[in-house]
Amino acid sequence: MRETDDGELTLRWSGRVSLTPRILFVNIFALALLAGGFFYLDSYRSRIVDSRVAQASREVRLIAEAMRSVQPARRDALALRLARDTGARLRLYDEAGTLISDTRSLGLRNVVLKDPDKQDWGQGAARFLDAMIDTVVGTPRAPLYRERSAGFDWPDVRTARNTETAPATVWRAPDRTPVITAAAAISGLKGVQGVVMTTMNATDITQTVRVERFRLSVVLLIVAIVSILLSLFLARTIVRPLRRLARAAVRVRLGRAREVVVPRLPTRRDEVGMLARALSDMSLALRARIDATEAFAADVAHEMKNPLASLRSAVEGLSRVRDPELQERLLAIVRDDVHRMDRLITDISEASRLDAQLSRAKFEPVDIGAMLDALLAQRDDRGIERGIRLRFDHRKSDRLIVMGEGSRLERVFENLVDNAVSFSPDGGLITIAAARDQDELVIKVEDEGPGVPEEAREQVFSRFQSLRPESEEFGKHSGLGLAIARTIVEGHQGSIVVESREDRLSGARFVVTLPLRDRR
Repeated sequence: MRETDDGELTLRWSGRVSLTPRILFVNIFALALLAGGFFYLDSYRSRIVDSRVAQASREVRLIAEAMRSVQPARRDALALRLARDTGARLRLYDEAGTLISDTRSLGLRNVVLKDPDKQDWGQGAARFLDAMIDTVVGTPRAPLYRERSAGFDWPDVRTARNTETAPATVWRAPDRTPVITAAAAISGLKGVQGVVMTTMNATDITQTVRVERFRLSVVLLIVAIVSILLSLFLARTIVRPLRRLARAAVRVRLGRAREVVVPRLPTRRDEVGMLARALSDMSLALRARIDATEAFAADVAHEMKNPLASLRSAVEGLSRVRDPELQERLLAIVRDDVHRMDRLITDISEASRLDAQLSRAKFEPVDIGAMLDALLAQRDDRGIERGIRLRFDHRKSDRLIVMGEGSRLERVFENLVDNAVSFSPDGGLITIAAARDQDELVIKVEDEGPGVPEEAREQVFSRFQSLRPESEEFGKHSGLGLAIARTIVEGHQGSIVVESREDRLSGARFVVTLPLRDRR
């Protein structure tokens, strides 16, 4: 794994593989670990065979002692009885390795090796599976069991005769079942009198292992089917909605946002549902932003068309008019239209860049009280038209500190004051009040104008939507001042509304709410 620039971890290779095969692979890998039980059965079989070898060695010692204790004439009867009890074939050899007695020749055929060519297909399949597992786990292959004519051709007989021990050997029958032979010397006063050898076909070991393997296979098959079905179900519940969301996102990217309905998956309460609803909300916000941009572009074109038409008409008139007085009037119209377009373009440029600039702005502590004092002092120094008065009400002891961008916040209150001045009557009073309200700073700007009708109180904050006084000269305002003010305030996590005055006098009250820096 490698670490990306944003600190998240990503996989080098699995990110190139679809989720469905990845889910299947994880679950099938767990099943492969379960399938390791097949190889455990091989170890289990080896332990049983080792136990049987040790048992055969002990039994042949006891048989040799029993043969030594009876008369040679009674050995055949004893051999038959012991062969029936142990399930083994007994052979007696003299000290020269010559066969002198065989329970098979005496009529007891209790050890008969099966011909694999005469067995059904199920046994053949089992033998093939045995061989495959032995090859995979590297199990040593026992030598093939074949009858031998001379006694010393058997390694166990030869070893027992020479060392007087009880060796045992594991052989492989044609049907892959184990054959265990063991031999022990019959000792007397004059030394070794002969050797007894036992032969046992341990088919029960192979049968036990195959039965357990079959049971494990059935369990593994059932678990595999259930695991695959659950994996497909899990992949379907994850991959299918993700693909739907991806297709919807592609359509949005291709510019078909209005036609796309991103599935919200309301019934899902998991991460996929959260992602679906987040993408749906994002697409709706994108659609609203696109609609607002298009409406803004249409409004800009409309607002620019009027001064351009007036400017073109005045310019065309200048080429035909020879009267100096009329020419001066037309030039005045040109100047007004140019100023109007310059103001309009400046406001449009600022309004279009506000969101992006505020998202990147570094907020610093701003003293709203000091800023409003300076703003009103500048207004008084420049002089206010029509004798309008300004008053700032606030407690000097209050620290009206907010986190923000000072120049932008100053633009908010400049726009509100400009708006109040334009609607105030001659000699009217504009009151600005600032006070703390718990964790917020509330600034109220009141005028004595006609006020804002209740049905138009939200409309006045729309771009190019302005209810101007009839006495105001046309084109003096762009209709963007209040829209810019709301954008700036909301960019500072605040709010701005317009309401009626509490004293029931005529006029409007704009209320700006901003979060204080030192919240209690």
